[in-house]
Amino acid sequence: MSVTPSQLGFLVTTSRGLDELLKQELTELCPDTELAIARGGVRVNGDLTAAYKVCLWSRLANRVIWILNEGKAANAEELYESARDVDWSMHFAVANTFSVQFNGSSQAINNTQFGALKIKDAIVDHFYDEAQSRPNVDRDFPDMVISGRLHRDKILLGIELSGGSLHQRAYRQDTGLAPLKEHVAAAMLMRSGWVNDMTKPLVDPMCGSGTLAIEAALMAMHRAPGLGRKRWGFSKWLGHRESMWQEIIDDAKASQISPDARLFASDIDRKLVAIAKQNANEAGVFELIEFNVSDATKLTPPQAVKEAGYLVCNPPYGERLGELTELIPLFAGWGEQLKQHWQDWHVSLLSSNRELLRLLKLRGNKEYSLMNGKLECKLVNYVLDANNCQQFGDSCDNDFANRLKKNLKKLKPWLKQQDTNCYRIYDADLPEYNVAIDVYDDCLVVQEYAPPKTIDAEKARRRLQEVLLYLPAVTGVPAKQIMLKVREQKKGKQQYEKINTAGNRKVVWENGAKLYVNLTDYLDTGLFLDHRTTRQKVRQMAKSKDVLNLFSYTGSVSVAAALGGARSVTTVDMSNTYINWARDNFKLNKLSGAYHFVQADCLQWLVGHNGKYDLIFIDPPSFSNSKRMDTTWDVQRDHVMLLTQAKRCLSPGGTIVFSNNRRGFKLDNDAMAALGLTPENISAQTIPQDFARHSNIHQCWLLKS
Repeated sequence: MSVTPSQLGFLVTTSRGLDELLKQELTELCPDTELAIARGGVRVNGDLTAAYKVCLWSRLANRVIWILNEGKAANAEELYESARDVDWSMHFAVANTFSVQFNGSSQAINNTQFGALKIKDAIVDHFYDEAQSRPNVDRDFPDMVISGRLHRDKILLGIELSGGSLHQRAYRQDTGLAPLKEHVAAAMLMRSGWVNDMTKPLVDPMCGSGTLAIEAALMAMHRAPGLGRKRWGFSKWLGHRESMWQEIIDDAKASQISPDARLFASDIDRKLVAIAKQNANEAGVFELIEFNVSDATKLTPPQAVKEAGYLVCNPPYGERLGELTELIPLFAGWGEQLKQHWQDWHVSLLSSNRELLRLLKLRGNKEYSLMNGKLECKLVNYVLDANNCQQFGDSCDNDFANRLKKNLKKLKPWLKQQDTNCYRIYDADLPEYNVAIDVYDDCLVVQEYAPPKTIDAEKARRRLQEVLLYLPAVTGVPAKQIMLKVREQKKGKQQYEKINTAGNRKVVWENGAKLYVNLTDYLDTGLFLDHRTTRQKVRQMAKSKDVLNLFSYTGSVSVAAALGGARSVTTVDMSNTYINWARDNFKLNKLSGAYHFVQADCLQWLVGHNGKYDLIFIDPPSFSNSKRMDTTWDVQRDHVMLLTQAKRCLSPGGTIVFSNNRRGFKLDNDAMAALGLTPENISAQTIPQDFARHSNIHQCWLLKS
């Protein structure tokens, strides 16, 4: 059985942002055919020959859908009836398997699985009415793929001729972490201008798995991208014309040429270059591409090339914040390299982070929006003319950089008097650069405070990138030793939650103590620098005393007490991870003696504990709703209850050092008096000079019995 050609034509889909370019391509592939940009692609009022040509030749299309019906779909019943209006037995046999791909949603049909199910039911019911038999559904490898595309209250139904997305060219044997889709690579080459003169040299200095260079080679040799495809959606379709298809295939093979192309692809990753070579070999274009292992930021034009050409590239985007610490100086350095060595070249770069491209300090002459997978990207074209190749002056001439220089100069005499290699060098000094920067030996930790809703998110991102750009230049700390963390307003022990699994620890020192910190795995590092002076005060008070450290975190206060000559130190925290960390800190300082480590909820532990202590240090969280606790904890609401239990464990004449970082916290002085505790606010004495800008970072009291 055969079918007559559709009077509705076909739909060619592509990624968002490529529809205009696709229409231009289809104008060449399907001349004298009516074209119109439609939702998700281009509608073609063409015959089967045109559809076959698009399947085989389009470098930009994702799918080709032969339209069978356009009907109403204001509700599930109308969708079903529109699908029932199609004579499905004219298109495939009951013995064939099928699946339904549903796209779109409406108020009435807001679930794609439900929409696909209604179409499937209509198809199955059609065959049952015709032959009292039903075709089977195969979601993995169906003979026929039925496409349903819903827009508002209308449904477009058709046969997917392409048999899966056409961007899959069948030459990829392997990829890197973030591969560039083949049709996006083709679009980049078209938008760059290289396709207008493919004899010009083309360089991809960050080639990854080689997609750009391979697509360029296929274009240069005039090879249809669909020739290597093994599976087509029309193979079992009753409307398929095999002789027509074979004629188009034969014409495509005959049209291939031996190109005069100069294509160069390189990457800093040797393994990726090996993958790129393998993919190029599978595509049959290995001989057309010169592959190398090299650093893009140091690359110069190939020696064999005597004229300027095109540099087209898909550099890393920095989607994860931690990557920015390395990418920002990389882009800044790459911009200088391009200006110095690539004069007169055309450069086209794709990125989902337009601000990274601004760090090149190049003026783009054209930019296009498009999607690479789920990422919204910009393709920016540059011409490296005389104006664009001007080098700028002082790379550190920036408000943030200037303030940081002043801070370092001001801190220098103070640091000479300190016995530590951990301190703060910047604390949101300029409101628009809303970060804190701490030194940990030879590393920096940048904490970005989440901007208020009144601040534009893109502007905040740009400011953060400036911070990460200028930090290495001002401090001399390499980008790979700068860690970035985003600090939002957290509650309770959320601040301690794990955010990574690198397991990196390093040793720092402070006032004679060695301490482990972890700069990558947690939001906090294991050492609260604002309590440096507080720890020293505890150390001075601890000699020959029994000391209790509650909510101990990693035990840095316990270490200070032990080094101060405490008779005994008991360290209590709910987290087993931090209790073990505290033990490690004691071993690091070669401390042995009457030192006890307790993993427990401090509140519950205190209630049932009868020990006596001369000195108790308490620095609880502001709020906690930990799963290990029966109730929530609020330091303002519950501090009297906590201190009541602590007082019960305090020896006569003993002292409680009580601190917390709750903004606006008010100590209940009447309750303290009732407990027989005399409070002395020593907050000002416990704020180190490097935290003087925000002296309300914590409050601290001595409570003496």
